[in-house]
Amino acid sequence: MAARGWDELDVLFISGDAYIDHPAFGVPLLARLLEAAGYRVGILAQPDWRNPEALRAMGRPRLFVAISAGAMDSMVSHYTAAKKVRNDDAYTPGGVSGARPNRALIAYTAAVKGALKGVPVIIGGIEGSLRRLAHYDYWDNAVRRSILVDSKADLLVFGMGENPLLTIAARLAAGATLADLGDIPGTARVVSVKPEGEAIELPAFETVAADRSAYGEAFRLAEAEANPWCGRPLLQQHGGRWVVVNPPALPLDEAALDGIYTLPFVRRPHPVYTEKIPAFEQIRFSITAHRGCAGGCAFCAITAHQGKVIQSRSTASILAEVARLAGHPDFRGTLSDVGGPTANMYGLRCRRPEVQERCRRPGCLYPEICPHLVVDDSAAVGLLAAVRKVPGVRHVFVASGVRHDLLLRQPAYFAALLAHHVGGLLKIAPESTAKNVTRVMRKPGPEVLTAFLQRFREGSLKLKLRQAVIPYFISSHPGSTLSDMIDVALYLKRQQLRVEQVQEFTPTPGTLATCIYYTGCDPQTGEKVHVPRAPEERRMQKALLLWHLPTSRADIRAALRRCGRERDGAELLRE
Repeated sequence: MAARGWDELDVLFISGDAYIDHPAFGVPLLARLLEAAGYRVGILAQPDWRNPEALRAMGRPRLFVAISAGAMDSMVSHYTAAKKVRNDDAYTPGGVSGARPNRALIAYTAAVKGALKGVPVIIGGIEGSLRRLAHYDYWDNAVRRSILVDSKADLLVFGMGENPLLTIAARLAAGATLADLGDIPGTARVVSVKPEGEAIELPAFETVAADRSAYGEAFRLAEAEANPWCGRPLLQQHGGRWVVVNPPALPLDEAALDGIYTLPFVRRPHPVYTEKIPAFEQIRFSITAHRGCAGGCAFCAITAHQGKVIQSRSTASILAEVARLAGHPDFRGTLSDVGGPTANMYGLRCRRPEVQERCRRPGCLYPEICPHLVVDDSAAVGLLAAVRKVPGVRHVFVASGVRHDLLLRQPAYFAALLAHHVGGLLKIAPESTAKNVTRVMRKPGPEVLTAFLQRFREGSLKLKLRQAVIPYFISSHPGSTLSDMIDVALYLKRQQLRVEQVQEFTPTPGTLATCIYYTGCDPQTGEKVHVPRAPEERRMQKALLLWHLPTSRADIRAALRRCGRERDGAELLRE
């Protein structure tokens, strides 16, 4: 600040992550965006929330404080699915845990309001996005109020926050008050008088906290209003006040998205850090080609946060970034990833914008791929081919994962992937092969995976390349019975697939799967769904996915006995 001649900031960001000036990290990206718009911006990364002086280190900002818990919900960051404390944190120097508080938005907001009295506080990020309404909290095993109510923040920005934050800053700089910010898409606020006008009223917090069917109804109503073009505001009463959630902000167009990646990121951690930051090491030489995910999977927060509309950068923008990376003194010729939430969704779009603007489907791929979704792979194939030709680039990998059901409709991309971009191991996420489970997950069934595996293996053999698939599976997901998981284990063995890591289902705020976990019902159909809750069943489900490990055998035998399927043990336990 002194070097720039600043006696105060306009906007102060507080982040639960370490400060890495890289476009893959939300707070530095938003800070660079506001800086480019002419605002004086500062970042306090992982400040000591227990020390008021730590929060005053950069003074009192003129406009507002913007707070994010970081790239992950702080409770997910701190605790395993078994509610055990994690010993590591990939977004902290040295990978050590404990640098951010539990329920970070609540703790940081309380600390800021004490240290910088009267300054408007705006919360956001994934923790704010998915907790903006009354929500089931796995760690409390109870329904909690909107995080706006619990944190006492002045405003909440949900989703990707570029346009909402720019609008907020511009209005406050022009002399507007907090009361003048109520109409901004992608924001939520608390009011004491019920607003008039068109809005969808959800069951009140007190109702959803006491009645699980009402909780499911609230989720169903809210999910139907997720379209940024036709979604209506949501109202939810909390005691004598109302949480008002505006429709989501419109997705960025290509020019706006390209503009973000021209900002002067130095693409490295702040020089104050002396230890490596695991999350940075993983993505330092990666390229984000697009954002958004059309999948709409029940357990995933990406669609809920980034939206289902795929927003792709131009090839020229990506090649310019690759060229800058190729000139980096630490670059050794390998791009670790060119992708996004799902790599092979680059360039996907709706062929009929007028349909897109009134569509209320939560995703575009389930139960079948929408006929309006353009799955043409020419843009993605052309992009990868162009990236391979950039001087200084020797290897280009796709590490962010692909949708195997889409690949079956993208033969040119599939061929390019096999020939140039797998690097030995390809990540896919079928999550399950039991039809009852994939239906709840909103994922394709086993026949699609079987077709993909056959084509992958035949293609690799034809190319004389030793390549394998790394499949990601979830154990104990709602809908998954022990017998279902035995079927999954048998499928894995017959297909010679070994799962290296199992994600045990964790009910994270705001997702459909968490709603089903809490209520035991699908909110769309009212159908009852089996929910694995008992620790013993969850342990056996995980062991079945790890069928190839000797340490799993005792639990597998117990599962077979419980389901009366001892005969399957001869195949499943055979060396």
